[in-house]
Amino acid sequence: MILPAKRVRPMAALCSGTALMNASMAVTGATGTLVAADRLGAGWGGVPNALGIAGTGLGALTLTRLMGRMSRRGTLVLGYVSAAAGACLAAVAVAHGDVTGLCLGMLLLGLGNAGAQLSRYAAADLHPAGRRGFAIGLVVWAAAVGAVGGPLLLDPSGAVAGDLGFPVLTGPFLLALVTCAGAAAATTAGPRGRTGTRGSPLPLRKLVTTPVARSALTVMVTAQVVMVAVMTAAPLDMHMHGDGLGAVGMTLSAHTLGMFALSPVTGRLVDRFGPRPVIFGGLLTLASSTALAAVATGSLGRPLALFLLGYGWNLCFVGGSGMLARDLPESERPHVEGAVDAAVWTIAAAASLLSTVVLSAGGYAVLGWASCALTLLVMVFQARRGGRTPPAPGAPVPGDRDAASVSVRPS
Repeated sequence: MILPAKRVRPMAALCSGTALMNASMAVTGATGTLVAADRLGAGWGGVPNALGIAGTGLGALTLTRLMGRMSRRGTLVLGYVSAAAGACLAAVAVAHGDVTGLCLGMLLLGLGNAGAQLSRYAAADLHPAGRRGFAIGLVVWAAAVGAVGGPLLLDPSGAVAGDLGFPVLTGPFLLALVTCAGAAAATTAGPRGRTGTRGSPLPLRKLVTTPVARSALTVMVTAQVVMVAVMTAAPLDMHMHGDGLGAVGMTLSAHTLGMFALSPVTGRLVDRFGPRPVIFGGLLTLASSTALAAVATGSLGRPLALFLLGYGWNLCFVGGSGMLARDLPESERPHVEGAVDAAVWTIAAAASLLSTVVLSAGGYAVLGWASCALTLLVMVFQARRGGRTPPAPGAPVPGDRDAASVSVRPS
C-alpha cells in the first residue's frame, strides 16, 4: 500500500522514533539484567528491566494526559529526551557499580518507551478505520530495525567502551544515549495535532466492563507477561551456562525479529479478517513457543523458541491494538488506549521481576511450562466467548475503508 503524500512525513517520523527507541530498550534491558545479577545475585537480575517496564506503564498514563494539552509531537519528543537522560544516568551508574542509579535510569528509559508504544495509535489516527490495522503493523514493523539490530551491537558497543577506558557493560547504555537522542530528533517531524483527551481518564474498573476493552486487555496482558517473563530470563540463563554477549545478542535478535518483522502482514490480516482470529492464532503460537522453550537445547532450539515467542506476541499485540483503534468510539479511544497500555506494562513489570526469581528457584523449564499453562487458560477463555467482539456503539465498522479518520492533522 502506497501512503498518501500528506501522511508520509509524520509516518516516517513515528517509525524512525519507534525504531531508535526499541534499539535502546533492547540493549539496555538485557545488559541491566546481567549487571544486577552480577552485583546482587540471579534472583534480583530482573529488577532493572522490571523498572524499565514499570516506567513504560507509568509513562503511558503520563504521556496520554500530556497529549491532551500539547501536541503529539512535543509529547513524544519529551519522552525520548527523558529516555536519553535515563541512558546517561544508567551508564554513569554502571561505571560506578551503582545498581540504584541503574534502576532509576531504566525507569526514565521506560518513559521514552511509552512514547514509542503510543506511536502506533498516533499512526492509526492518521488513517481511515479500515486501514488502521495496517498503520499499527507498519509502526510495529519499523521497530524491528532497532530491536533486531540493537542486540547485534551489544558486543561492539562493549568493545568500544572498553577501548575508551570504561567498563564493558557501560557500552550498551552509551549506545542507548545516542539512539534516544536520535529518536527525539527524528520525531520533531511527527504529527502536530492533539488527541482531544481533555477530562478525566476512564477508570480501569470501568474499562474492564467494556467488552472490546476487556478482551483486548486480557489478551495483551497475557501476551506481554508471557513474552517478558520468558525473554527476560533467557539472557540470564544463557549467561549462567557460559554463553557470551555475542550468543545472547544473536538469540535476542531472533526473538525481536519474530516480534516485529511480520507486523505489516499481521496488520493486513487484522484489516481483512478482524482482530479475533489473529488474536487466537497469537495465543496458539505463544503456547507452542513456551513449550518449546521449556525443552529446547542447543544453538538452534533456543533462538527458534524465542522467534516463535516474539511472533505470538506480535499477533496478540497488533490484534489487540487494532481492536482498540477500530472498535471503540473516538471520544473514549485515547483514554482507553492509554489505560490498557499502562495496565499491560505495569503487570508485565511484575512478570519481569518474577521471571528471574522462578529461574533461580526452579530453572528455565519450569518458567516455560508455567507460561504455556497460562496461555492455554486464556485461549480457553477466548474460545468460550466465541464469535468476534461486537464493536462499541457508534464505533466504525471494521473493514470500512471509506470511514473518516480523524483527530490528528498531519504536518
